[in-house]
Amino acid sequence: MSSELVIVYHRQPYEEVEENGRTVFRENKSPNGIVPTLKSFFGSVDKGAWIAWKLAEDPDQPDFEQKVEIKDAYGSYSVSRLPLSAEQVREFYHVTSKEAFWPILHAFKERYNYDPVDWANFRAVNRRFAEAAAEEAAPGALVWIHDYNLWLVPGYLRAMRPDVRIAFFHHTPFPSADMFNVLPWRKEIVQSLLACDDVGFHIPRYAANFVSVARSLFDVDVSEFVDVPERWISEGTALTERRVPLSVSFDGRETQVSVTPVGVDTTYITDHANAPETQKRRAALRDELGEAQLILSVGRTDYTKGGVQQLESFERILEDNPDLRGKVRLMHVSVAANRNMTAYEEIQNEVEQVAGRINGRFGTLGWQPVALISRAIPFTDLVAYYQAADVAWITPLADGMNLVCKEFVTARTDGDGVLVLSEFAGAAIELHDAVIVNPFSHRAMDHTILAALDMPQDARRARMAGMRKAVLGNDVKEWTPGRLSVRRETAPQISAA
Repeated sequence: MSSELVIVYHRQPYEEVEENGRTVFRENKSPNGIVPTLKSFFGSVDKGAWIAWKLAEDPDQPDFEQKVEIKDAYGSYSVSRLPLSAEQVREFYHVTSKEAFWPILHAFKERYNYDPVDWANFRAVNRRFAEAAAEEAAPGALVWIHDYNLWLVPGYLRAMRPDVRIAFFHHTPFPSADMFNVLPWRKEIVQSLLACDDVGFHIPRYAANFVSVARSLFDVDVSEFVDVPERWISEGTALTERRVPLSVSFDGRETQVSVTPVGVDTTYITDHANAPETQKRRAALRDELGEAQLILSVGRTDYTKGGVQQLESFERILEDNPDLRGKVRLMHVSVAANRNMTAYEEIQNEVEQVAGRINGRFGTLGWQPVALISRAIPFTDLVAYYQAADVAWITPLADGMNLVCKEFVTARTDGDGVLVLSEFAGAAIELHDAVIVNPFSHRAMDHTILAALDMPQDARRARMAGMRKAVLGNDVKEWTPGRLSVRRETAPQISAA
């Protein structure tokens, strides 16, 4: 049976583990990752399919199980796994996606390296994703493709199946033309995206940047510009955009340009926050802290996340404010990325070195200023940390959205707590009441965290009330594939305005 909805994403929609000699599919640990969010859409259709890759020692092995049928809490759907060798994965994901695309998307031109890219392999992998989607899709089906490592899939798929509706969503920032056009494959990438019916982004700035890039490379017609909704206008933040185009036309096809910022599962988080075991854990944390204030930072180990800059700011604060020693602690959760990738290994080492230096300089027998955690924390424990923290310090140097800050706000059912948020996180355009900071400024970082620690309770509560209204009003359940409906006849049309 063909599928009405085909989701194309590089990861499988479960964790595949071996138990007692047999393969078991487990739910993903994170409730707010993209995987459970996407799986929730299968409940809107009679038949759905998911396309992903799977590591295979020999991709040509005839008994490789390429398709499996899944039935879980989200519904019944098939998963097509494309067998890729370790070398294909390295070239497609670790080299092309992470060494060439990732730094450009986040405007780290100095880290860009395209010399080792095997573009022929990237094309071949993307074509295989397109072929699998073409095979699964019913006539007129919606094929929803996700993220930059599948940029070429829409172009291939359109040639194979002109009848299907194609949506593409970017989970990262999308840079300006002068940055994006560093990529030597820029025209091939953008021409593929222009084969979509809808290209989606988290915030208006990224949508405007995409249209600017398209206009720099092709003779495209741009539809009318519309005013950005007031809820996405955050004065004084770097990513605010006031007008955005609704569509572009190229080669006889109109491509909608959608803005749909993803949210978090507020019900799930609230249930965890109100659970007795979470409250007990929170109380134990506060007892352990005593009168000390807790700053919480949570993120991946990545040069875009600003972890080193945070730690250096905390070191300066302790050096310049001796009265804070023993009275404030930083819990820095920096989940280690793939250590096989040199760039991430370097950042992880630097994070560990700076944290160790701070503890060595200022720590005492009874007080350790930095608690560095480099592993994933069970979500129930993380919610308790959110509730126990006086300040959440989320200051990426660049971030497409950032869901950690939204998790923190949702978890604060007590209406208290301060969020210090980078103006370069996409979430900053929604969370107007966060304490916004420029993480590239030493003075701003130091001053802002001191102000957050010293903020009066009435100001904290007023800001948190505004943020909770924004986050609870944009639950992940509101997220859709742009202005394309999952079911043509029932789902509402979504506009950037």
